[in-house]
Amino acid sequence: MDDAKSTAREVVNETKETMRKADGDESLADKAGNLGDDIRDGLGNAGDDIRSGADEAGDEVDRTRRNNDGNMGNDRP
Repeated sequence: MDDAKSTAREVVNETKETMRKADGDESLADKAGNLGDDIRDGLGNAGDDIRSGADEAGDEVDRTRRNNDGNMGNDRP
């Protein structure tokens, strides 16, 4: 899913850059817009990676707890 979101961000970003260059002149405002898009894309991708890592870590903690509860003779139901 993260790859699909990253690819979608890239496509949107490239489309915006192409539209900004369509008039034949890339102004400072166009460059600033492109930079902002690149920063937003990078932050979005980093956020997805962090969220994915946190989800995987949480799943591993749950698996470890289940394994330890079954193997340590706990009286909990």
